[in-house]
Amino acid sequence: MSDAPAKAPHPVVVFLRRIPATLTFVAALLVVGVVWGGLWSPFEETDLFDTVAYGLPAFAEGRWWTVVTGTFFVNQPWVYVFTLGSFAGMAYLEFRRGSRVALLYYTIGQLFAVFATALVLWLAAMTPWQWAQAQAAALDVGASGGTMACIAAAVGLFASPWRVRAWLLLLALSFIALLFWGHIADVEHLLAVLLILFVDRSLTIQRSSVREQRFLAFFSMIVIGAIQVIVLLVPTDGIFGPTEPASGGYIDAAIDVVIIALVANGMRRGRRWAWVVSVVLASINVLTGAFVFTVIGISSEAELEAVIDAETELSMASAVMWLLMLVYILWARGAFAVRRRTRLGKDAALTVDEVKEVIRRDGGGTLSWMTTWDDMSYAPVAGGVVGFQVRRGVAIALGDPLGPEEQRPEMVRGFIETAERNALTPCFFSAGEATRAAVPAGWRSLVVADDTIVDLPGLEFKGKAWNSVRSSMNRAGREEMTFRMSRFTDEPWGVQQQIRAISEMWVGDKGLPEMGFTLGTLTEARDPEVRLALALSPSGDVDGFLSWLPVYGPGGAVRGWTLDLMRRREGGFPPVMEFLIGSSAKYFAEEGAEILSLSGAPLAHEGPADSGLIADLTGKLAETLEPVYGFRSLHRFKQKFNPRYETMYLLYRDEGDLPAIAAGLTKAFLPDATLRQFAGAGWELVRGGHD
Repeated sequence: MSDAPAKAPHPVVVFLRRIPATLTFVAALLVVGVVWGGLWSPFEETDLFDTVAYGLPAFAEGRWWTVVTGTFFVNQPWVYVFTLGSFAGMAYLEFRRGSRVALLYYTIGQLFAVFATALVLWLAAMTPWQWAQAQAAALDVGASGGTMACIAAAVGLFASPWRVRAWLLLLALSFIALLFWGHIADVEHLLAVLLILFVDRSLTIQRSSVREQRFLAFFSMIVIGAIQVIVLLVPTDGIFGPTEPASGGYIDAAIDVVIIALVANGMRRGRRWAWVVSVVLASINVLTGAFVFTVIGISSEAELEAVIDAETELSMASAVMWLLMLVYILWARGAFAVRRRTRLGKDAALTVDEVKEVIRRDGGGTLSWMTTWDDMSYAPVAGGVVGFQVRRGVAIALGDPLGPEEQRPEMVRGFIETAERNALTPCFFSAGEATRAAVPAGWRSLVVADDTIVDLPGLEFKGKAWNSVRSSMNRAGREEMTFRMSRFTDEPWGVQQQIRAISEMWVGDKGLPEMGFTLGTLTEARDPEVRLALALSPSGDVDGFLSWLPVYGPGGAVRGWTLDLMRRREGGFPPVMEFLIGSSAKYFAEEGAEILSLSGAPLAHEGPADSGLIADLTGKLAETLEPVYGFRSLHRFKQKFNPRYETMYLLYRDEGDLPAIAAGLTKAFLPDATLRQFAGAGWELVRGGHD
């Protein structure tokens, strides 16, 4: 017998094995459709329909069994597409929670939808409401009451905020179908969804979430705009009566849709003017619907035929939607306070010098000094400071908040709330574990780099692991290379010019300009607190240089240094970078520093095989940019110094923010890059791939 391990079953096979109840129902529907011909001819036109269909007339005549028999038939062949598709919700529910739970939701949902619809229509038919009287006399077949209950239950399993958004979409579709089509099945669908909404209570709209309040208003406006288009093109016959497609007025409708789209976008961004316009529009539509309803109420039966037409039906249906919209935006008015386009932190009084004092007082991480660079803004929150940039509507906080460690959760929460109130998308880039633990529950994290840390106390370049560095430093001694730790402004004019020439030559070789944000330039290296490590040839020429940013501990003491610039002269001493880093490590260790950070190479983190789609995408991006910036090569180079790793994260609210964050980070890293430069760099990558 072979001892080889059995081959794992295909994921599709595993999935199908876990949804037997769903597959059984689907098979039963198909078998019934074949036996009674419902798959190719309208079943509702057959003599059997009245016998097996459920509804108020069937129950009034004592045919209670129809609630079971009617479940397995479909009235029209084309409806099979939607009926079978609706079982996807049951399949997901069964896969996640098991067959018993799925069967329970389906059974209760189907029974409730059928019997509750009969009861509602029986009560409504006692009034002069023609729609209710017509539907009370109708019969129906199908399993959609149960499948809609399963879809609603499945939505409740989604992660936040997708759970809320999916609930809103499901409720909107159910209400719109009832308002504008109003068949007995539409009543069943809405009641099944409302049952699960009441029982599961998985729809919770947080009052404190400004973002979700704005999203709900935006979503509602988009739904209303979509209805404008639907009734323009498609005849409807809902609970308020029929409407006809517009024979004219397309320009007016197009203008309405454009206005709604502009206002919806303003609501999404929290603009005060959009809220005011929405209140006015909603009020006008509600008053119009109320006026129409009043006229109908006071008209005699003989006058009703002349009063009621397609326009009155549409006015009343629209008034219902606008009334719900009006109630909500008045309740959530505090979320719409942004009166103009603003940059978060614009009015903050903090200067760069004051931020440096905060860093010296409370200490900081290996990236904290980067928050003192140009283009940074500051949000003073909870006794600390968050340094960030606003790019493409995204407030990108760099690294960890600055301030007392015990205030980290308050600082994180304060920055997020302030950003959201200014209609900006908040995120933290290259944050550490402490900040990751401080973000609100439900936030996502994505590894963007590994900070490479060399511990300096007791550092000795001994053993096999240090062969490369030790050989480079020994070779530098033989070739009479000189190491000097300095500052840019302390160097003579000639040395400064050499440093500039080396840097400009390095930039000129790239298809894109120097990157910013977490990657400095010579401008940042001129800071008096930034150290410059120089490698000088025997002739006095600069063969290479590094810049080191201070890492402060609490109380104003420098506890380490972070590597920023790495530049070398073409044709100079080959292992100049190993020589410079090794010499810098010895120098700082002798000064009493604790750590040396070689920084994290962006996109160079090697995640596990199952790290997900986003990690796969960043891996592809790293491969694409490797010929231009060499992030992965740099990461491998730093491994020569035997560092330990500290993970750096991108922290964000949910996947819906990623496109905006990607655009914002691109602008932050390459603020001055032109389309021509991007195109040129792309051509170099393509050409390099063929060389």
